[in-house]
Amino acid sequence: MANTPSAKKAARKIARRTATNKARRSRVRTYLRQVEEAIASGDQAAASDALKAAQPEIMRAATKGVLHANTASRKVSRLNARVKALSA
Repeated sequence: MANTPSAKKAARKIARRTATNKARRSRVRTYLRQVEEAIASGDQAAASDALKAAQPEIMRAATKGVLHANTASRKVSRLNARVKALSA
């Protein structure tokens, strides 16, 4: 347990940040799942709309440090390729 006032404050800050990051990660996963479900259904229009909604959320997570920038770019790129493959 933290003893000094500064350590107690740091513990509070960490708890606050953890909760925020957890919410952001959960939101990103929800958007990813929606895109995956749209791709699985085979509906290209729905998948495209879901991807358009998910992309800013994924990139925002990268900006906030929840995801690494390269990871976010890779996820968007691969989802985009899969959505494009639906039309072919």
